Amino acid sequence: MSADGYDATRLNDTGATPAPGTPSAPAHVAIIGSGGGAFAGAIRAAEEGARVTMIEEGTIGGTCVNVGCVPSKITLRAAELHHRRSHHPFGGIPRDAGPIDRSALLAQLRSRVEELRASKYEGILADEPAIEFLAGRARFEDARTLAVEEPSGAVKRLQPDRILIATGAFPAVPPLYGLGETPYWTSTEALFTDELPEHLLVIGGSFVALEIAQAYRRLGSEVTILARRKLLSRDDPEVGAVLQAALEDEGIRVLTHTTPQRVDHDGVRFRLALGGDTLTAERLLVATGRQPNTQTLHLEAAGVQTHDSGAIVVDSHLCTSTPGIFAVGDCTTMPQLVYVAAAAGTRAAINMAGGDAELDLSVVPAVVFTDPQVATVGLTEREAEDHGIKADARRIDLVHVPRALANFDTRGFIKLVAEAGTGRLVGAQVVAHNGGEIVQTAALAIRNRMTVESLANELFPYLTMAEGIKLCAQTFSRDVARLSCCAG
Repeated sequence: MSADGYDATRLNDTGATPAPGTPSAPAHVAIIGSGGGAFAGAIRAAEEGARVTMIEEGTIGGTCVNVGCVPSKITLRAAELHHRRSHHPFGGIPRDAGPIDRSALLAQLRSRVEELRASKYEGILADEPAIEFLAGRARFEDARTLAVEEPSGAVKRLQPDRILIATGAFPAVPPLYGLGETPYWTSTEALFTDELPEHLLVIGGSFVALEIAQAYRRLGSEVTILARRKLLSRDDPEVGAVLQAALEDEGIRVLTHTTPQRVDHDGVRFRLALGGDTLTAERLLVATGRQPNTQTLHLEAAGVQTHDSGAIVVDSHLCTSTPGIFAVGDCTTMPQLVYVAAAAGTRAAINMAGGDAELDLSVVPAVVFTDPQVATVGLTEREAEDHGIKADARRIDLVHVPRALANFDTRGFIKLVAEAGTGRLVGAQVVAHNGGEIVQTAALAIRNRMTVESLANELFPYLTMAEGIKLCAQTFSRDVARLSCCAG
């Protein structure tokens, strides 16, 4: 019996409840995928006494460690340090940035990715006898049966008690005329090439496009961004506008409300037709979102409902439309964030063992790792109104945050959205250097139903960026420009 009050070994291999007094075999859980959500589910299921079979057709570890979070943040940090050498704001310190050795940087990146994959994924499998790894591509034959095509071509059939789908997503490619016949990059190629093109064209206005675009600019490439709408169009409009200004200040050309009519490649350069204009560059990055990786699962054979995009529809308990089949991560209708996937994997494992764990997605902080970073949580003003909440919002520019002044970097702002009348905090938008380190303060305040008045009265350490949350909360009742430093 677990701490959650249920017995994970209550099922035998047939799925029936054994008679009292008879021994039961461990429940058998099959997990399709091996990323963050899959491993969180496998670890928790094994802890609860289940026998786990993890099925993976590609590289173990999924997107985050292999081609997503880890390599992208290494690239971004390296690009930031190179940029700061020649663009820092401090007098008396030389501004000099030497040439980039892209091959050496890539070798270091690959080494760290392999190290983390070995310690956080392969090592866990080696140390956990309850988790069996099965290489191959899985598909449903019915709601109880998985057929796994192994690398040898042999097909192995499983009939587990529970099934968890955690197959992730892959880069989506828009239907641009001619694009499929060109050697365009997705984020994977952009992160793992040792090439540093003279000019990089980027199609996309969301976080992947913007992070990689800025990294390449800071590493020395000319960069042009083409966004179908505005930058970060799903966020508060002020967020995209301020970030666009920051990117343009670094020499990035940003074309909003722009969609190429066709794409060509002459063997050397890309040509993008834009009405009467044509853009040319050595490389083209297509970063227009990610598509759920569900096409080969034959979900229809199991009766699993999907969204038009292919995303698996799940409820707050991670259940699909078919009893006994659960799903987590980027292949579902949940936010495509690895920490959401991991939290969902743990809760799905609890529920597969008979528990009652719900994933509450009412407060989900998110970060875009540009510089300045964009960090958001909760509702924007418009979203609050859409939810029937009369919103009262305040924005403080970073010129009023002492730590930003000390850093000589006042790009950005902090905005808090409160419920009018009660003052209850319902949302926050942050654009700031290392804004991701600030936003969790707002997330915890929203989770605990704090008011902006109570936030304004909290003690925040002086000369931290998080103090900007307090200062912004104070603007609901005071003029912070007329307060001294450390004003309580």
